[in-house]
Amino acid sequence: MTMIEKENKFCAHNYHPLPVVLTKGEGVWLWDEDGNKYLDMMSAYSAVSHGHSHPRLVKALTEQAAKLAVTSRAYHTDRLGPFLEKLCTVSGMDVALPMNTGAEAVETAIKAARRWGYHIKGIEKDRAEIIVAAENFHGRTTTIISFSSDPDYKDGFGPLTSGFKTVPFGDIAAMRAAVTENTAAILIEPIQGEAGIKMPPDGYLKDLRALCDEKNVLLILDEIQSGLGRTGKMFCFEHEGIRPDGLTLGKALGGGMMPVSCFLAKRELMDVFNPGSHGSTFGGNPLAAAVGLEALKVMEEENLVEKSAEQGAYMMEELKKLSSSLIREIRGRGLWIGVDFDPARVSAREICERLKEKGVLSKETHETVVRFAPPLTISREEIDWGITRLKEVVREVESRQSAA
Repeated sequence: MTMIEKENKFCAHNYHPLPVVLTKGEGVWLWDEDGNKYLDMMSAYSAVSHGHSHPRLVKALTEQAAKLAVTSRAYHTDRLGPFLEKLCTVSGMDVALPMNTGAEAVETAIKAARRWGYHIKGIEKDRAEIIVAAENFHGRTTTIISFSSDPDYKDGFGPLTSGFKTVPFGDIAAMRAAVTENTAAILIEPIQGEAGIKMPPDGYLKDLRALCDEKNVLLILDEIQSGLGRTGKMFCFEHEGIRPDGLTLGKALGGGMMPVSCFLAKRELMDVFNPGSHGSTFGGNPLAAAVGLEALKVMEEENLVEKSAEQGAYMMEELKKLSSSLIREIRGRGLWIGVDFDPARVSAREICERLKEKGVLSKETHETVVRFAPPLTISREEIDWGITRLKEVVREVESRQSAA
């Protein structure tokens, strides 16, 4: 029985992975069980922004694991305070609540926003609303899928959770029209990743900030994928010079080593929590804190944010030279770029399968978009190598269709 057959037999079929069995990673490269080498153009959805097996992060992980890994938050540790201090300093937020996964951070934000709405804003009990954007992706828990606009995420999982309104992404007029006296928060991704690296109009975040200030509504940004250097700034909201009231982070926060997430907020918002109102056995454990702190230090000391901006601009420029009738649009920011293929001509899945055969790993989203989000450590030469393979794939598909 092959490894793929064994996984298919014993693992729930809630993913549809490409047919490759990976065994090793180093930097921007991955190897499969047969020794074949691949350029990682996914970074585990931004979780491996530092590259695979970064030596400083491996050292932080192993040294802390040998000392103290998990105690629960029943006790203080010497690792959590320094980690959260650094994270608050970097983000400009007041307080952090550590969790494990991105979905947990979003669930934390939802609870905080609702309690703030009742205790601070004075919304009538059980009437609080949170406004979200169509085509959002914030996770797959029962509450979060309740405000997804993707029917596949909801099918068979009801009854769903109420208390959410959905408006078109990037439409500030629709957002304004949706706000009522019961609106506690607007929860939004600055750039929609799972929707296909979907960009809002310039000034959208500024307009949201102004609207929230005017209406006494919280602005909560989900930067689980877009944060920590992915878009060429430490946080995507910095592109428009604003600051949210709440911020969810995850993925790259764990340095590609383990799940680490946080909900960060201004103090007035975070102070709605009291002992017992929220928690996590593993959230803020010493091992996670040690890795998270080192991940932030590496990002700063190795200039990964600046590299993302520089290499991302180069990558976008080179991708846009790829003139093809198969491609409808190329969009993105920093090292987070989506190539949108015409579904009448080719599926994004086929492009990804063909890229795999040439040594490049990516993953489709919404059947039309191929994502390119390599580790922030990628070099210009490695970008060129990957784009050359993409060009080969596009030309092969074009030639096949011309011959048909």
